[in-house]
Amino acid sequence: MKKALGIIGIFAAIFLFASIYGDNFLTGLNLQQLTNRAALCSILALGASLVIVTGGIDLSIGSVVCLAGITTPWLLVEKGWTPMQVLPLVLVMSAFIGLCHGLLVTKLRLQPFLVTLCGLLLYRGIARWMTGDQSQGFQGEFGDVRALALAKFSIPGIENYRIPATVIPMFVLALLIGLFFSRTVWGRWLLATGRNESAARYSGVPTARLITLSYMACSLLAGFGGMLFIFDIGSAQPSDFGNFYELYAIAAAVLGGCSLRGGEISVVGVLFGAATLQVLRTTITLVGLSSQLEFAVIGAVLLVGVAADELIRRFSARRRERLGAPVSA
Repeated sequence: MKKALGIIGIFAAIFLFASIYGDNFLTGLNLQQLTNRAALCSILALGASLVIVTGGIDLSIGSVVCLAGITTPWLLVEKGWTPMQVLPLVLVMSAFIGLCHGLLVTKLRLQPFLVTLCGLLLYRGIARWMTGDQSQGFQGEFGDVRALALAKFSIPGIENYRIPATVIPMFVLALLIGLFFSRTVWGRWLLATGRNESAARYSGVPTARLITLSYMACSLLAGFGGMLFIFDIGSAQPSDFGNFYELYAIAAAVLGGCSLRGGEISVVGVLFGAATLQVLRTTITLVGLSSQLEFAVIGAVLLVGVAADELIRRFSARRRERLGAPVSA
């Protein structure tokens, strides 16, 4: 929880600023949309954090979101498949993508950056070829499936605000991942792998299996998030759907306390990191700044987060050195 205090403070400051200077920020409809987007971004960020904790990176998240999101209405509407056929297939496909990433990283010893960068190009290209680069959507069909994914629950006393259903899987996933790292030996092994893979491997930890599973989980959550995104917006163009989503996911994970060197994670921090980015995006719009500044602001925030992580690491290393404790590499 201590790792999350910084991002919680940043979130509170931005939220307060937006509340004061942003027109209509505190309206029920805006807060409802903000909650929905934060929940969807959190799902992707939780997946990214599972890879980052191993010291790896996944740049293909946005393209997996695109492929999964575009495939869902393409199979339902264009091919006439049933939801019971499509939804499991898309999830299995997403997990298989992660399996391929993990095997390439652990067996062929390819760099995660290179593997997932190729995936970023490959999966979007497949989505565009598969659909003829045409928009895919539901066009009023499969309303029951969309209604289930987009259900909202009223809160007494708050006008025009209802909790989106996307909050439920977000909290379930956050709880499971938190318990995984705090209560299971596999979670402790994964943290040890991120801190020093060689030492963990020589200690008997199945590092290759853990790294592969982390990439599978990341792609699975990206595919799941892609389905939720397409249910939310209704239709999308494969050429731009999911663009830069990996940026939001990685930025949220890093801002939330995940070290890019691996071995550190804060589930609460990741959730607040995702929420902070969404509040920041909304604030940029509401205070009248140009939307073209959005990526510049997010890039600057990510740079500050990485720099802060490095400074904290150096400070902690010097402190341990003064106290006579061994300094980790």
